[in-house]
Amino acid sequence: MPKIYYEKDADLNVLKDKTIAIIGYGIQGRGQALNLRDSGLNVIIGQREGGPNYQKAVEDGFKPVDAGKAAQKADIIVILTQDHLQAEIYKKQVRRHLKPGKALVFSHGFNVHFGFIKPSAEVDVWMIAPKGPGSFVRRQYEEGKGVPCLVAIHQDASGHALEQALAYAKGLGGTRAGVFETTFKEETETDLFGEQAVLCGGTSELIKAGFDTLVEAGYAPEMAYFECLHELKLIVDIIFEEGIAGMRKRVSDTAEYGDYTRGPRVVTDRTRKEMKKILAEIQSGKFAREWMKANKKGRAGFLKMREDQDKHQIEEVGKRLRGMMSWIKK
Repeated sequence: MPKIYYEKDADLNVLKDKTIAIIGYGIQGRGQALNLRDSGLNVIIGQREGGPNYQKAVEDGFKPVDAGKAAQKADIIVILTQDHLQAEIYKKQVRRHLKPGKALVFSHGFNVHFGFIKPSAEVDVWMIAPKGPGSFVRRQYEEGKGVPCLVAIHQDASGHALEQALAYAKGLGGTRAGVFETTFKEETETDLFGEQAVLCGGTSELIKAGFDTLVEAGYAPEMAYFECLHELKLIVDIIFEEGIAGMRKRVSDTAEYGDYTRGPRVVTDRTRKEMKKILAEIQSGKFAREWMKANKKGRAGFLKMREDQDKHQIEEVGKRLRGMMSWIKK
């Protein structure tokens, strides 16, 4: 069981005289910046001018500057842009402003763990990773709640990295829910595996396979959509609240029996072996190198995959059905 930190373990005063630069005002950057500011901390935004994120920062009452200027002014530099952009931003705009006593911070260990960013030994390097999107981090904070966070210390040059990290987590509201100690390696590799094998890759392929099976057998696409995609939220919400066993207690006995007897025929030993291969590709750095190479080549293959997947019948059917359900937006 990892060590868990709560409100009593963190002191916001540790950061009271610090300037925190949030580099990137996307969903995660916005949520974190607003929470930190509302917690009484001094936050500045590093966001290039001209895009919607820049305008949003202005509307939220910030005066965004470019990443280099923000890094120069800040004591704590938090890089929250997308993974494939971070190394370039670090090399061109952040690295020269890192001085002893400063901290370089992330919410995902990808670039540090795989060596795309190699900070000098003179600075602290740590991570606070909220286990939820920035909009959820913000909403929970506003409701007086918090989202669990992970904390990892990669370099502790100052001797105060952990206490600063915990204070930062408290500013986000994370210590209300619990901050779990981990490492950059563990966070990065488990996060990538979860996305690829279960949360995104595994789930989306399972949904489409179920939809295609029903449609190819002659059933209405609308029925296939409801049974294989729409109702997934109902099941996931119960699992989120009560675990898998709790979900099984709340579905029909018929569904529970089908779960036990047919589930293992879908996720077979072959599937589990493939999952181990996927994990091995993550651990070796193969996936990270593949992804960064794809970005350097202009992302043509990635964008083609996105375009092809957007054309799947389930997307057309889903768009039409969701358009009939005004309550979904609410």
